[in-house]
Amino acid sequence: MNGRAIHGAAGVRPSSPSGRLTEVELVWREKQIEHWIRFGHAIHEQILDRRCRILSFPAGAVFAFVRWASNGFGTVVSRIDILRAVRAGDGYQTLPSVRPGGEILLQTSGWPSVERVLLLIDAIEALGIDPTEASPEYWRHVHNRLTAGDAPRSYSRQQHRAWRLRQRAEP
Repeated sequence: MNGRAIHGAAGVRPSSPSGRLTEVELVWREKQIEHWIRFGHAIHEQILDRRCRILSFPAGAVFAFVRWASNGFGTVVSRIDILRAVRAGDGYQTLPSVRPGGEILLQTSGWPSVERVLLLIDAIEALGIDPTEASPEYWRHVHNRLTAGDAPRSYSRQQHRAWRLRQRAEP
């Protein structure tokens, strides 16, 4: 699997106060179907077999889910979704392989757009910032710019600092 696919998986499933975890089913059949987590901190991993596993994320966790598939004629699916795991009672959008679903911060398909998002994630990591801690508004900005065919702005340390200060100021 991708060397950067998972960070922080634990072997024991904790009981969450809300009683709900967001589960993501990952499948890996080399050069056929490949689902992986580009960033995120799973708190549980369940291995179903050598090609399939389920990662669990607590409410509020942000993660990037990449889906790619091909057939004999080439790539048929190339997508990335950046999601926030929802709390019990929150509204959410459904996605294949994600139970129950999540709050979509960014959603794009087609390799050029997916590659652009992957490069933006790399740039955030190069700043020494964990992409799970980046401002949700930034991911929405990237989504909107890509949808409009415009280039998204880069994430900056100053933007990240402002986001962290806003979080502390909220009740």
